[in-house]
Amino acid sequence: MTMSNNDLSIPVYFHPDQLNHKPLYEWAFGDKIDHPETTSRAESIYNELLKEPGLFDIRRPEGYPTKSLKDTHNESLMKLYHTAEALPPEQTYYPSIFPNREVAKGDPTNIRHAGFFCYDSGTPLNASTWTAAAWSAACADQAAALMETGKVPVAYSLCRPPGHHASRNLFGGYCYFNNAAIGAKRLRKFGKIAILDIDFHHGNGTQSIFYRDPDVLNVSIHGDPKAFYPFFSGFLEETGMGKGVGFNKNIPLPEKTDGQEYLKVLKKEALSEITKYQPKVLIISAGFDTYKEDPVGDFSLETDDFFDVGLEIARLKLPLLVVQEGGYHSPTLGKNVSSFLHGVVEGIKSVKNSKTKGS
Repeated sequence: MTMSNNDLSIPVYFHPDQLNHKPLYEWAFGDKIDHPETTSRAESIYNELLKEPGLFDIRRPEGYPTKSLKDTHNESLMKLYHTAEALPPEQTYYPSIFPNREVAKGDPTNIRHAGFFCYDSGTPLNASTWTAAAWSAACADQAAALMETGKVPVAYSLCRPPGHHASRNLFGGYCYFNNAAIGAKRLRKFGKIAILDIDFHHGNGTQSIFYRDPDVLNVSIHGDPKAFYPFFSGFLEETGMGKGVGFNKNIPLPEKTDGQEYLKVLKKEALSEITKYQPKVLIISAGFDTYKEDPVGDFSLETDDFFDVGLEIARLKLPLLVVQEGGYHSPTLGKNVSSFLHGVVEGIKSVKNSKTKGS
């Protein structure tokens, strides 16, 4: 896969029906709180990118990615979301019973069995879940399809709901389909793929999907799971299984990690690991809940830090598929995403300029 030398414009994929899913609240440690995964998140990003039509080419995906969904997720999971479509428009269903899956059997046509296919009480189902999640997946799938052509060095999928907590047969963490995994499975025909997850929370779903796969390197920088969601995965000792041993790298960091320390770890540990692996494509699970005011994360990155993160990633000289994950401080989310993408653009330009000077 080669990168184009044309003037850089970043394709952005988004479908308005992704806004149909509107969870109002979640249960967090026994408390009923406003749900952080609101439509204002995607709207903040969309409106910010809309300001620069010369740089951000906003496109609408066409059609659900049926094959890619089946390649990545268990059919029962999709059946459950279709079951939820029959819920009254005003009703939201919260899984609250989580049976032992080794002895129980889940029926995806029975909404009361939703807990069999879920692992937390903060990820509800409603009549619009399928539509929003399927279009979110379509954004990643069609951005990946564009990357297949080799005509663009970077594409951005504005995925909402996010995806990196969803595994092959489980949903949770506000995630229903694993958008980054869908992109990776589509692009692996080119050779080895690397996924870099920069969301504050460990991408347990992505890790699960590729844990035995030596052709997908999964690297995640996140808050220490001893203190932060998803609590049961994301530790240093989780390095893969079977043929996948050594191809999963977790980098948990302490609370209040600032931009300077984050960049140091990014370059020294994450990007060096990716460089050694020599992938053909790099997928970024781009969460911005590392921002200092994020209500869900607990790092201290500033808006300008995201520019530097994007810059360093782009300097790897790899085709980039950027997949939106978390980020819950809606007033600044659009600016943070824009800052990151501007950093990516600057990094790509610096690579091109260095090649020109050396020729």
